[in-house]
Amino acid sequence: MSVDCPIILASRSPRRSHLLRMMGIPFKKENVRADETWSGNDPGRMVEELSLRKASASKARRGLVIGCDTVVVLDGHILGKPAHKEEAEQMLKSLSGRVHEVYTGLCVLKMQTGEKRIGHRRTSVWMKVLSEKNIRDYIKTGEPLDKAGAYGIQELGARYIEQIHGDYFTVVGLPISLLADFLTHFGCRF
Repeated sequence: MSVDCPIILASRSPRRSHLLRMMGIPFKKENVRADETWSGNDPGRMVEELSLRKASASKARRGLVIGCDTVVVLDGHILGKPAHKEEAEQMLKSLSGRVHEVYTGLCVLKMQTGEKRIGHRRTSVWMKVLSEKNIRDYIKTGEPLDKAGAYGIQELGARYIEQIHGDYFTVVGLPISLLADFLTHFGCRF
């Protein structure tokens, strides 16, 4: 890979770090804090705006900063990360046996110039019917508490997913194809 400036991942997500390593992209990780409040009801615009806020919160002075945000949408309602076990339980009950949408926004920001590329991807996910025991046992693992929609498709939650229509990596939280397009725009070859 040829990069004329460093790549910074503005995320605490171990899953996003894993995907960048999988792609062979050298990067540094920066845990950023950004305002994640949102009052609209357009999930595509929401994840794009929040990914821009996260990238912009980087302390880097140079380089390409990657910011991401993921939400689950069921019946027009946006589900982020559950605040506690009870909220995770409610989310999983509502998703049980249903199809929902996962949106992941992506921003790549060139710090030296402020030039940016922003977009999002959407994937439909069909979840199996979950019993009360399935939900209780899954919540006991702790996995649902740091994931949008209270499940992780790439971990234990995979056993509850029947099918997807769209990009698997969007559900994981980093649409790789879109990222490749954005990095190519900035002159990265890999």
